[in-house]
Order: sequence, then structure tokens, then C-alpha cells
Amino acid sequence: MERTRWYKDAFIYQIYPRSFYDSNGDGIGDLRGIIGKLDYLKDLGIDAVWLSPCYKSPNDDNGYDISDYRDIMDEFGTLEDWKEMVAGMHERGIRLIMDLVVNHTSDEHRWFQESRKSKDNPYRNYYIWRKGKGKNGKKPPNNWTSRFGGPAWTYDDTTGEWYLHLFSRKQPDLNWDNPEVRKEVQDLVRYWLDLGCDGFRCDVITYISKREGLPDGKFAIGLVGDEHFTHGPNIHAYLNELNQKVLSHYDCMTVGEAAGVTLDEAALYTGESRNELDTVFMFEHVTCDTYFQILPRKFSLPRLKKIFSKWQYGLRDRGWNSLYYENHDQPRSLGRFTGDFGTHRKEAAKMLAVSIYMQQGTPYVFQGQEIGMTNCPFDNLDEFQDVLVKYVRDVLGRFEFLIRPIVLNVLRKRARDNARTPMQWSSGPQAGFTTGKPWMKINPNYKDINVEEALEDPDSILRFYQKLIAFRKNNDIIKYGTYKENYPDDKQIYCYERWWHGEKLFVICNFANAEVPFRMPKDLSFECCDLKLHNYGYDRPKIADCILRPYEALVYVIK
Repeated sequence: MERTRWYKDAFIYQIYPRSFYDSNGDGIGDLRGIIGKLDYLKDLGIDAVWLSPCYKSPNDDNGYDISDYRDIMDEFGTLEDWKEMVAGMHERGIRLIMDLVVNHTSDEHRWFQESRKSKDNPYRNYYIWRKGKGKNGKKPPNNWTSRFGGPAWTYDDTTGEWYLHLFSRKQPDLNWDNPEVRKEVQDLVRYWLDLGCDGFRCDVITYISKREGLPDGKFAIGLVGDEHFTHGPNIHAYLNELNQKVLSHYDCMTVGEAAGVTLDEAALYTGESRNELDTVFMFEHVTCDTYFQILPRKFSLPRLKKIFSKWQYGLRDRGWNSLYYENHDQPRSLGRFTGDFGTHRKEAAKMLAVSIYMQQGTPYVFQGQEIGMTNCPFDNLDEFQDVLVKYVRDVLGRFEFLIRPIVLNVLRKRARDNARTPMQWSSGPQAGFTTGKPWMKINPNYKDINVEEALEDPDSILRFYQKLIAFRKNNDIIKYGTYKENYPDDKQIYCYERWWHGEKLFVICNFANAEVPFRMPKDLSFECCDLKLHNYGYDRPKIADCILRPYEALVYVIK
């Protein structure tokens, strides 16, 4: 089948199903809830949905611990519901991207249940089992640490050996060096594509190949062992094999979660002639305001712009970028990248959209981002649902009470739960998300920030997103154009140009909640210009030296 590379023109909307819309009043979002909102998605103008995991799972890590890859989680519905959902999407011109979680399974998956029974079980080599160190083998096989804290190994009494888990102890890592495991993955990918899935977001895919011998890692603050399993020795061979045997036979797309990926590595993963992945998620820009990827750090616009420009310049003609500020693993962007927006929430949210979505790459918007949802003011640690928070509390143990205010302050800014609060559909009870008790706290600002209000306001963030998405469609300047940044050291203004076949896109974004003077670049010359997007009402028909209003954003096409 011919690969159309449709993802280069697509605007993708991420749904976190547990928090999107509850159709049956049990407080948990579900597939029939998504079905009920398909017209909303169509009207927004998006081209595809990335659906976070909906497979059967005991929910240790909110669905990223899968116990059956070929069926649907009971709380979300049935496989028939899924088929109805994807049919409804396709009827509306919306493609579906599933989450492919194959670095690990749940410890309740049939493969692992068999694997732990005995050392000679046929499924034993589906996972990574090793003898321990020390007397009686009661010390972990190496010093690797889990992404969620503590050792990356758990001892199993049944066989007296340890199994590897780079995440929760209930998420044992698959052994990709075993050809049978790779065949199982190929079969399940083919299964969903044949059912109508249009692509995959590949969860922590750069961890699947571990260094032979599993040597100790170098000491590091945070994760130990990273150099032995990130971009491992066989990663490109395994991805190429999956592509050649399955993906290349479908007009689908893949995007790989690739924390720590460099430009050169991204070019290897996404180079079209290499037949591995189509695009990757890099994380540099969403860690530019942190220390060690978790502790808050003062936001710096020049630092952010440097990263954007690095990837726009560096990946051009070598691969393909992914454009995002938010997803299920990131806190909300408002406030994070804008500072205190005060009364300018709408202007700030629109400006952020302009700042990133006029770049080259595939844009992603996370549910609620299109109405300007914000971080949730959690009152105490017990309100957090994320397994990562639970692991942090376990590590702190009895000392938690000593630094509880500090931990709470950090989590209010950085916790993944900020993105996972229920979607705010209306100002009615439970934000219109459910008629029952919601599975987690709803942001109390739902009475002011909700879809119902946004649909009634012609100047809302939602209406702006509709205009922006429509403007991007089939726009060759955005898809193919070169990139040039102006004023890289400016601490308040992000200004860049895109040029393609005699036309130029000129983008101006004020990141400050203040008036800021702007001067045109000296080399800017044009015969005529057309203001295409403006978050203050299209009252600046010409590019000129001016005073930018708080969070003002403008997009011109120059001929």
C-alpha cells in the first residue's frame, strides 16, 4: 500500500479516555463518551485522535500496564464499542492513533503469569529474568533504577530470581532480544491495523533494546543505567523489522516517545529512507523549565526559543518534528510558559498556540488545551492519583511530613495529574463530565472555563483554535517552508519567519503580560501583507514598529 505521509498535514487531538467524557455515570470516561463527542471533534477541525491506552489493564499506571492487548478495559467499554467509535471517526474524516505500549506489560498479563511459574516455562524468555547478587542472590542483578524510583528489579520467590521493570514493579519489561516477543508485537500491531486503526504512538519505544550483559550504570542523579537501555544496541534493527514486516503494508503513521533523543538520533529514527518511525516526541522544550526533569526552574523564553530553533533548523530535510506543549504526562502550559496571565488567559492561550503551531511538524493538542484548562489547585497529597506520586511518597516514608509543603508545591506545578483532571464540558454539576462521582478531582474553575462557554463566545480560545487549524490545512508554507528566527536573545518576544516559493509567513508572539515595544527586522521587505491570525481582533493590518499588547500574537502572509 502506498504511504501518503498524511500525518504531515494532520492536526492531532489527544484523548485521555478516563477523563474525557463519562457516558454511564460511573465517574470514569469511556469509549461511548468519546462516541458522543465525535461531532465536537469534527467541528474543532482535527484530522486524527491519539487515544491513550484503552486495553485491558489492572490500572497500576492508568492503562500503561496492559494485561490483554486485544481487548478493551471493562471500565471503558467493549471491543464492539471501539469498533463503533473508529467507524464514527472515519465517517467524519478523523483517523485514530492508538497507544502502543510494548516495552513492558502488566504483571497480570498471561505471558508474565506463565513466565514466573518456572525457569523452563516457554514464556520465561519473554521477560528479563536474572539471578541476584550477594549471598543467596538476594541483591538486585545490577544497580539500575526505575523511572518511578527505587531499584528496577523485583525478586520473585517462586523461582528465586529477579525480573526487570524500568517502571512500576507491576510493569515487567519484555525481552525484545527474543524473536518470539517481536513476532507477538508484530501480530498485535497487525491486529489493530486490520480493525481500522491508522497508526500508533509508541510508548517509551527507545527503551526496548537493553545492552548485552546488563552492566551496572554510572552514578547519576535520578535514573541509573540509562546509558544501557536508552537507544540501545538493537533499537534500529528492531524498529526496521517491525516496519518492514507490518507497518509498511498500511497507510499508517508512527510517533515514538523518545525522551533524551538528540537531533542526530531523531534523524535516524525518522529518516524516510530508513523505514523505522515517522516522527518522534522530543522532550527538550518541556524540560527547559525544570532541574532533573522534575524540580521547577524559572522559565526563560530565550532558552525555549533556542530549543525550538535547534529542532526547526536541525531536523529539516532529515526527519519530521512533533509540535506540542501538553500531553497526559505534562502539566498545563498556561502559567507554565506564560507566567501569571492574570486577566489575559484567553490571549495567553491563543499566543501559545501561534508560537508553536506555525512551525514545521505535526501539531498535537491535548484535551482541554483548546479551552484553556489550567493546572488544578490540589489541596493535599491524597488528592493525587498518579502512581508516580505514590512511589514518591513511598520513598519519603515517615519523613514525608517534614517536607510535605515542599512536595505539594512541586506537584502542583509539575504533577502529571494536572493534565488528567476531567474535561470541563459545562458549568453544570461535575463540569458536565459525569452524573456520578468523578474518578479524580475536577478543577474548581470549571464554572468559568468550559466547552459550553467557549462555544457561545465568538472570541474564545476554542474558536481561535478552529481558525488556526483551518489555516494550517494544506498550507505549503507551514508544511514545507524554511525557518528563520529573529531576535533570539529577546526575553519577551518570539519572532520567526517561514518562507516557501515566494511567500513568507511572519509570526510575532509576545510572551509577557505587559506591553512590549517591537521593531521590524531591517531586512523585511514586501509588496503586500495579509493578517491571517490575530488574538486581539485583526486591528493591525500592516506590519510596523509598534507596542505589542500583553500576549499579543500575529501571523502575516507576505508576498
